[in-house]
Amino acid sequence: PDIVGRGKSDWLANAVDYNYAQYLTDMTALIARTGAESVDWVGTSMGGHIGMLLAAEANTPIRRLVINDIGPFIPLVAIRRVHAYVGQSPAFDDFEGVEKYMREMYAPFGDLSDENWRHLALYGARTTPNNKLSLAWDPAIALPFLAVNQDVDLWSAYDRIRCPVLLLHGLYSDVLPTPIAQEMTQRGPRAQLVEFPKIGHAPALMDPTQIAIIAEFLQP
Repeated sequence: PDIVGRGKSDWLANAVDYNYAQYLTDMTALIARTGAESVDWVGTSMGGHIGMLLAAEANTPIRRLVINDIGPFIPLVAIRRVHAYVGQSPAFDDFEGVEKYMREMYAPFGDLSDENWRHLALYGARTTPNNKLSLAWDPAIALPFLAVNQDVDLWSAYDRIRCPVLLLHGLYSDVLPTPIAQEMTQRGPRAQLVEFPKIGHAPALMDPTQIAIIAEFLQP
């Protein structure tokens, strides 16, 4: 599933509703709709924060949690960098243009194959009313970032997590500084840490080695 404002999900009428309270409500309803008593959660960046907050709840349905390159603490400088591209709405004539843009913007993902980049372009684009291609998100998702004027601190939520946690870390990441990743192994659920060299924010989880690490962690 896509979070509201992204992919094939609806766009919200009011941009202020693009917030964690809305996302948590949506994901709680989605999990309940499946009828599952427990689920495993793999979340990249914001998806990792959503999983973290869900796992911190008293009666959480989260059995195991994989957090991909985000932590309870995010420096303001990293938030502002992400804001610089999230919500941008460039126009492209074809998927080749989308792919070129993504290769530049998402270079921190690491050394992806041509097939990987084509996949990201295909599923990360939408057709606009004037038959151009643009990125598959509502540009308004960036507006809540404007209200952020300090570091993000969710340590109190992280410390309440009781399920097993796997933390994936791109060593070049500015969103998850290495000291924060290390601290996450020492407090709260004491995450199992796996680090990837020559990758920033965030590991794309398209490499067979990365996939195998997650699959092993999620084994019953």
